[in-house]
Parts: sequence; C-alpha cells; structure tokens
Amino acid sequence: MEKKDYLKILVEQIHSTTIATIGADSHPQTRVIDMMLWDEDGVYFLTAKGKAFYTQLMEQKYIALSATKDKISISLRGKIRNIGSEKLDEIFEKNTYMQGIYPGDTRSALEVFKLYEAEGEYFDISEPSHIVRDSFVIGNAVKTQGGYYVGDGCIGCKLCYSVCPQKCINIDKIPVEIDQNHCLHCGRCAETCPKQVIVRRA
Repeated sequence: MEKKDYLKILVEQIHSTTIATIGADSHPQTRVIDMMLWDEDGVYFLTAKGKAFYTQLMEQKYIALSATKDKISISLRGKIRNIGSEKLDEIFEKNTYMQGIYPGDTRSALEVFKLYEAEGEYFDISEPSHIVRDSFVIGNAVKTQGGYYVGDGCIGCKLCYSVCPQKCINIDKIPVEIDQNHCLHCGRCAETCPKQVIVRRA
C-alpha cells in the first residue's frame, strides 16, 4: 500500500486517534481527537480556540498520534500548522455529527490544524503469524530506518531464524537478511547472535 491508502484508513476507517502534546506541567498529555479529512498533503483535525489543547498546538507546532481498530494501527509524528477556517465547511459536510456538537454559527469557535510533515507507521496484526509493518512520510519528513539489521561478520549460523517469532529472516544468503515489513522488532535475533552483528537502528 501507499501513503494515500494509510491516510484513508486513518481518517475514514479508524477516525478517532489519541494525540500527545506536552502539558503546562511539562509532562506528556493525551486526548482523543478525530481526524476529519485527508489529502496528498496531509491530515486535518480541529479544536476550539478556548481549549488548552489549542494553546499547546499553537506553541508546540508538533504532535504524535496513534490510532487502532481491528488489530490495525497507524501512528504519526510530525509538524502541524493552523489553517484557521480553511476546510471547516468541508469538514462539517463530511463529518455530519459535528453539526450536532457545534450547531449553526457556533462552529466559529473552531480552527483547523493540518499535519503536513510527518513520519508514519502502519502495523497490522490481524493475521498474527504473518504481521505486516510499513513506514511512510507526509511532506518533506525524512523516513527513519528503524528495526534490526544484520551487519558484516554474519557467519550464517541461523540461530537468529530459530528464535524469530515471525520467521522473517532470509537465511538463504550470508549475511542473512531481516524482512522489515514482517519484523516485530522484538530483538530476539540480536540477543541470540553469537557474533553480535545484529543491531537496532532508531
């Protein structure tokens, strides 16, 4: 799948997300926020100008969010910007329940935020013996190469494969290769490697 597929799942299938910011006490703070729209440029949500959440968004200009449904999860970390009332009418048209929360002109209390530059991860455990993991970016964010990787010095002993829950290590070549799209990031391979050449990145 591609970025647009993940954003569509996030907004149209999962919809409700948990967003983290830093509170006034300098500790992480979370709240559940609905993702209202998506396009190739990002994801859109809104909040009322009188909320502490609004103040945090304006000051920090960065969020982390996670959402899960039916054993599928999507996470995003990145930059946001306030776009005011832009897309507000479209949001109310596509999310009709909002008309009952903010009827008539009371929607003027709301402003829209756009997550426009972010790293994302898709994680699917709906088929437990064959998990799927993928990463993607929005905008100019840099994709981080996370996970476990096999370096020089691999002797092809296959001990890593023997302890891998997903059996996602190709042992037909040396050095062996971990399939990042099916890896749990559990670290058992690194713990077992007699040469200690399996390392975790980011």
